[in-house]
Amino acid sequence: MKIIILNLIKLYWFFKPKKKSAKCIFRKNCSNYIYDKTFNEGFISGIKALKFRINNCKYGFELFVNPTDNKTYMILPNKDVINEKEIAERLL
Repeated sequence: MKIIILNLIKLYWFFKPKKKSAKCIFRKNCSNYIYDKTFNEGFISGIKALKFRINNCKYGFELFVNPTDNKTYMILPNKDVINEKEIAERLL
C-alpha cells in the first residue's frame, strides 16, 4: 500500500504542469509532505498526513503576529496553530 501512495505522488509530480504556481499555505508543499511522511513512517502515517492536509490546506486560515515574541503564527481551519517555520514564505 505504501508503494501505491508513493507512486501516485510521483505520477502527480510527472504530470503536474511545471509552470503552475504553488498555492499551498504550508512551507513544504502538500505532495512533498505526504510523500515524506509515507516514505519515512509508513502507509497509515501517510494517509493521516493526506487527511490533515486536505482538511487544512485551504482558505479559512488566519495569520497573526504575537506581540510578546513578534513572530507570525497561523491558525488553521481545524484550530491548530503553526509557527512561521511551517508557513509558506509567500504568506509572510
